[in-house]
Amino acid sequence: MKISEIMTRNPRTVTPDTSVSDAAQVMKEEDVGIVPVIEQVGGAETRARLIGVVTDRDIAIRHVAEGRSSDGPVRDIMSGGVRTAAPDDSVESVLELMGSEQVRRVPIVDERGSLVGVVSQADLVRKVGGHHDVEGAVEQISQPGGAHQT
Repeated sequence: MKISEIMTRNPRTVTPDTSVSDAAQVMKEEDVGIVPVIEQVGGAETRARLIGVVTDRDIAIRHVAEGRSSDGPVRDIMSGGVRTAAPDDSVESVLELMGSEQVRRVPIVDERGSLVGVVSQADLVRKVGGHHDVEGAVEQISQPGGAHQT
């Protein structure tokens, strides 16, 4: 099964200049813990290139816990260098990526780096639960002391 079959298509996004509070509002409205950060590139054929993500954890750790008093742009707290998957990648390969990187969500980008979706640990459990080694991957993702939790 391809990851494109279970990913959430066309997720809400923000730009690097979006305020942290506006990004948090998107999370609340969409009931999600991650919002992709994109920049518009291209001339006649504009596309949304993924440049990072802002997570509920980014807001809690890099904004609130650091005592930032002003509502700055998400560029100041977002996570860059995010691992991604392609729409044609297998569910198994994305599970492996989530486990090895210890992340709960993976942005899906096309061959040009344009955001086309997001897949979460919850999507995998709900949609393919018994068909793959989802339980083992969830256990690996949840191990303490690993990479940041995206």
